[in-house]
Amino acid sequence: MVAVTRPLAQSIAEAADPDRWLSALTERYPPTDIVRLRQALDWVFEQYGQRIHTDTGSSLFQHAVASASIVADLRLDANSVIATLLFALPTQLNQPMELINTHFGPDVTRLLDGASKVSQLRSLAHPAGGKAADAAQQIEAVRKMLIAMVEDIRAVLIKLAWRTQTMHELAQAPDDVRRRIAQETLDLFAPLANRLGVWQIKWELEDLGFRYLHPDTYKKIAKLLDERRVDREKFIDDVLSTLRIELNNAGVKADLMGRPKHIFSIWKKMQKKKLDFSELYDIRAVRILVPDLKDCYTALGIVHNLWQPIPGEFDDYIAHPKGNFYRSLHTAVIGENDKAVEVQIRTIEMHEHAEYGVAAHWRYKEGGQGDARYEEKIAWLRQLLDWREDMASETQFAETFKAELFDDTIYILTPAGRVITLPKGSTPVDFAYHVHTDLGHRCRGAKVNGQIVPLYTALENGQRVEILSAKEGGPSLDWLHQGYVKSHRAASKIRHWIRQQHQDIAIEAGRSIYDKEAARCAARDANQDNIAVKLGCKHIEELFAALGQGEISQRELNQAFRESLAPIEPISEQPNDFIKAARANGNGEGILIEGVDKLMTLLAKCCKPVPPDHVMGFVTKGRGISIHRSDCSTLKRLASAAPERLINADWGIQRGHVFATDLLVEAHNRGTLLRDLSDIMARERINVTAVNTQNKDQRVLMRFTLEIRDAEQLQRILIKLQDVNEVIRVIRG
Repeated sequence: MVAVTRPLAQSIAEAADPDRWLSALTERYPPTDIVRLRQALDWVFEQYGQRIHTDTGSSLFQHAVASASIVADLRLDANSVIATLLFALPTQLNQPMELINTHFGPDVTRLLDGASKVSQLRSLAHPAGGKAADAAQQIEAVRKMLIAMVEDIRAVLIKLAWRTQTMHELAQAPDDVRRRIAQETLDLFAPLANRLGVWQIKWELEDLGFRYLHPDTYKKIAKLLDERRVDREKFIDDVLSTLRIELNNAGVKADLMGRPKHIFSIWKKMQKKKLDFSELYDIRAVRILVPDLKDCYTALGIVHNLWQPIPGEFDDYIAHPKGNFYRSLHTAVIGENDKAVEVQIRTIEMHEHAEYGVAAHWRYKEGGQGDARYEEKIAWLRQLLDWREDMASETQFAETFKAELFDDTIYILTPAGRVITLPKGSTPVDFAYHVHTDLGHRCRGAKVNGQIVPLYTALENGQRVEILSAKEGGPSLDWLHQGYVKSHRAASKIRHWIRQQHQDIAIEAGRSIYDKEAARCAARDANQDNIAVKLGCKHIEELFAALGQGEISQRELNQAFRESLAPIEPISEQPNDFIKAARANGNGEGILIEGVDKLMTLLAKCCKPVPPDHVMGFVTKGRGISIHRSDCSTLKRLASAAPERLINADWGIQRGHVFATDLLVEAHNRGTLLRDLSDIMARERINVTAVNTQNKDQRVLMRFTLEIRDAEQLQRILIKLQDVNEVIRVIRG
């Protein structure tokens, strides 16, 4: 994880003497970087002059140097340190980016541009008016938007460092300014530091924000702690030293880490669990990471041998994992000077799962509803930050971040500043339907950042969209078929509206679509009823209505035309005397084998026929009669070899019977696709007996074996699965 290499107070104190600070950096950066840092330091001294920070009243130059010291302690590259020194210049100079690019190059300019975006977006966290629940959703959306919009995560770290220094200088600010900035810090910047794993910055921001907002409560908890933070940190160091010696003597290899719980965290836990201060045993905590499971319990024995365990404070989450599969041993002991210490023991694998997997600590700390796809991205980002030092250059790091992260979601602003989350590629029509269904229906145009754009325009991160609407009216059918909508939500709303209109309007619209597609495929002479049946409709009028309502796509119609025009492999002609004369099975149930009573029948696994598929029987050797769909390729091959074994068959009255059939689903791969498909089948009360998936080139092919009652149920499930977001096609297997 990104770690500050020493206490922030030490970094800030050293930055009070810029020349001394720069001299200290010679141990971390090569001489060429030191030269550039000296140039930047001299240049910003000249540019900032006697200017002061508008919120804190402190020297802007000293503020910049202290912030740059924090960034340097994060082990970021020289360009990041330079960009931090320059951070406030865009608001102080004319044409600042051109000037900065000339002096320090494009990488520094890009970093400054990204950090400026972060500053501009912070005002969106608290739009005027609205309910508390809406405000919480808005803040969470802005947190996500901040990370998604910057092209380089170093820009976010620069802003966090600058904000940390602001919080250290905020004590002398007017009360209203102090409270506003402290609230913004707790709402926006501390959670960002938490998610990125920059723990020391996170703790500083939380404690300082809490101190400015609730000074009396802060002082009360500080008094209860009865020791300074530096004393608590020394106590933890002593505990770690003792543990390191004992574990080494026992032959247990272990990584040790510790932290004293901070005042804001103590208050949050007291509030969340309704505990008194005396009931908290994790004010001081250490963590032991070991290679193997057996070492966990060995380390536990060593801890309990060194210090007295506190009764009732031992939890074995290895034997009994939490619901999110978090695994660890937790215990609390009485350490030196009768001070309680919490000890967590886990393997390195368990720790990686806790930090990067579904058990991620940041979500536990922040609370609220989880977003699985977003949490996966944050986990990946944390790993990327961990790998940063192993990459060949910061350029490689920035390109990796830009190429891989948050590439399937965009964040769009309403005119009032509310953040709307949409799938990548969404259009103003998708945006309108997300805001309100009625606005989507009445949408007639759109402005993006004040400029009128076509409704099929793909939106980009951070754009402000205003919908131009009519007083009344409905959506256009073209929106479904000509790329105006990308989101499943908008498409389903449009289809629902069309279904509510007069059926004859939908039929005429569908007839027009059918005629255009037939002309394009040179299929004007195709049998219309056959095309309708191929697409699951009983007759051509039903197909027209489905096309007009957007329930069947032009792509599916095109495929049906092509299949109807393709040459069909002929079944060898059979003389009539090879096909047996018919008489139905007497019991009226099951398969009716014509001409013979009470023969054993079995449904062929190759084509899995379902009523009312047209079927034929094939007399096997020793297994009775296998029942195939009449268009089954296997049946055609068998018939050509032994036509005398063909026999007519039909479905009897099927009372309570179910039939196994295969469905093939081709889709663009996404995390919750299988769950969404399964939910639809569960709602239809369809039993799934087998699932097989294959992934290739960001696509997935799933084969489901279902138990179906009849063709009506089969057609219904085909339509519903086709409507699922990212599904390309659904066909019989």
